[in-house]
Amino acid sequence: MLRVNGLTKQFGGLTALCGVGFVAQPGQILALIGPNGAGKTTVFNLITGVLQADQGEILLANKRIDGLRTFEVAALGISRTFQHLELFTTLSVAENVMVGAWPRNRASFLRCLFRRPGMMKKDQELYNKALGLLAQVGLKGKADWPAKSLTFGQQRLLEIARALAGEPQVLLLDEPAAGLNHAESADLAAFLRSLAERGLTLILVEHDMDTVMGVADQIVVLNFGTVIAGGSPSEVQQDPEVIAAYLGKEDDEVC
Repeated sequence: MLRVNGLTKQFGGLTALCGVGFVAQPGQILALIGPNGAGKTTVFNLITGVLQADQGEILLANKRIDGLRTFEVAALGISRTFQHLELFTTLSVAENVMVGAWPRNRASFLRCLFRRPGMMKKDQELYNKALGLLAQVGLKGKADWPAKSLTFGQQRLLEIARALAGEPQVLLLDEPAAGLNHAESADLAAFLRSLAERGLTLILVEHDMDTVMGVADQIVVLNFGTVIAGGSPSEVQQDPEVIAAYLGKEDDEVC
């Protein structure tokens, strides 16, 4: 379980988040939605240690993780994808996935340098694991392609495979359906649902409302850095504040 309590973050005179809180449960998909600039990606950056909160706390399995560095958060079992693609474009598709396994398969510099048989065996195991993950996200047969040769939508799927290589407990997905066509989005939704059924906790930031409403168990709505609504997809769709936020009504609430 991932619990976020009272997160507040300011950038100079701008309040990006004000008292944001929610709980993401194992085996469920929680979606963070809201207009552009609502603070969704800032939440992800705070959870993963890219940024540090001014106030509030973040707990994973009832242990505080706010204040940890990014690699420490990753080692505890939190993986993410990014709003703007962050791939190693000069590496192959499979190598990008293998990089994601680093938190679970760290080796010393000397072991990597001298390439002993045990290390070569580990590399083969990681490569085989990468093949399996690529097949799961619909990139079977593309393992040895340069990552930069994939379409934008395929690169999105590659990021998900890389995030899963770290065997996370919590998976944060920042606009995973961006660049996917209707059929690819439907396949992605089914795949995310299967991950939740295996007990993974998923938190989704997504602007494709068809994907959100079709896959999310719970939705938290942000506007101007504050939570304005939360609940099931049907509850959120009927919330007057949510409707007003998407229609551009001004919000005068100040942190």
